[in-house]
Formats: sequence, structure tokens, C-alpha cells
Amino acid sequence: MSDILKIGKYEFTSRLIVGSGKYPDFKTTADATIASGAEMITVAVRRVNITNPNEENLMDYFKDTNIQILPNSAGCTRADEAIALFRMVREAVGIDIIKMEVIGDTAKTLYPDVIETLKATEVLAKEGFTVMAYTNDDPIMAKRLEDAGAAAVMPLAAPIGSGLGIQNRYNVLFIKEAVKVPVIVDAGIGCASDAAIAMEIGADGVLTNTAIAQAKNPIKMAEAMKYAVIAGRESYLAGRIPKKPFATASSPTEGLVEFKPNE
Repeated sequence: MSDILKIGKYEFTSRLIVGSGKYPDFKTTADATIASGAEMITVAVRRVNITNPNEENLMDYFKDTNIQILPNSAGCTRADEAIALFRMVREAVGIDIIKMEVIGDTAKTLYPDVIETLKATEVLAKEGFTVMAYTNDDPIMAKRLEDAGAAAVMPLAAPIGSGLGIQNRYNVLFIKEAVKVPVIVDAGIGCASDAAIAMEIGADGVLTNTAIAQAKNPIKMAEAMKYAVIAGRESYLAGRIPKKPFATASSPTEGLVEFKPNE
């Protein structure tokens, strides 16, 4: 309980964040999220209903849980679009913790437009939003987002939905050194071991959607992600042994009993 993830004014005991896309229905979304142990689920508010109470609403499936809805601006390609969207969300449902996602390449890579992301982050942070900013794995931009008021930076591990895992572990380490806010590895996680690796190298959390939603058994994968994040975090806190290019005996060599087969 002492190992709390703090993002702005919010606190979480789970370091796994899940997504809500690509599920067949809201019930499966809720079942997988609960199985994951996550306390935050990100929702693309231009695609999934959380603001209209007169239609099936994802928030209804989480109203009796401690799971925080994290609206994201997927589908936005400009800062002004994202700003207007999040203002509307806060007005409609009172949520002020957000995932800033402004996409630059909508055709192939879904890479973020970091300049537009930076602009929107600066505006909304000044308006009191707790901004979690999706970005590329660039420590310089991560630092600029922190300076603009981001409460967390979310570097991609690989393209969204690719399942490729972390393609550049060193950049995650560089980002950790560059900023003081939490670093949440986002996008590209394909399986539980990818999540464990992210945590083992020092990420403060992991966000994954496709790896769970499109698994053959989403509930089992959600559970696997839960334990992978816990194991990776514990491994990081425990401190791994240094890597060596040669063998080191597990048992001490001092005081060995001399063995003479002919006696």
C-alpha cells in the first residue's frame, strides 16, 4: 500500500492502466478491466459514449467500482480540437484527469504530433486539468511536456496496436532521468512479458488496450497483465544483479572439502 502511483492530485495502487477500445461490448470491457486490477480505464470520447446519459454509457458499468475513467482525445489532430473536447467532457461529466492524444500521422504509424500536444497540454494544465500526455520516446519532448504542466508523460513503446513491445529501452531510461513526473509506457505492448519488461526498467506504469481486448481470452490476458506489472515493479524495486560476461559460481568456493577418489 505504500507504493502509490501519484499523478497530480490522484493516487492509485495499481500501476496498470487499460483501454476500452476493440471489445465486442461494454460488459466484456468491464469484466476484463476488473480482472486486470486496473484502477483507470482510458476512453476515446469521440468513439465511446461517456457523456450522453440517454444512450448506453460505459460509465454505468463502472459506477460501483473504484475505477477512474480517463478520457482521451483519440481522433484529434490539432491542439484546438483536443482543448475543445476536454472542456466539453469536464462540463458534461466533471472529469478533469485526461489523456492528451493528438495524432500527427493518422494513416500509418499513429505517431503523435508532439508540437500540437505541447500546445494543448500547456493550455489545459493552466485550466486545472491533470494532463497525461501521450508522446514519442524522446526525452527532450518529455521534459518540455513536464515544463508545460503535464502530470505524467506517456511515451510509446511501439506503434499503437502493433504488439511489438518496447523497441528502445534506453529511451525509456533517458526519459526517466529527464523528468520528475511519472513515466507511463503507452502503446505497443503485446503480451504480459512486455509489460513486465517496461516495469523492470523503471517505468512508473503501463497502459495497454489491444493486447487484452484482442487476445483469444481477454479475461486471462487481463489477469496476466495484472501480475506482470506487479512482478516487474517488484523486480525493479528489488534491484537486479549486474550483468557479467562470464560465469560466477552460485556456491562459495572457500572451504571446499577436498575430494580424492583413490583414497
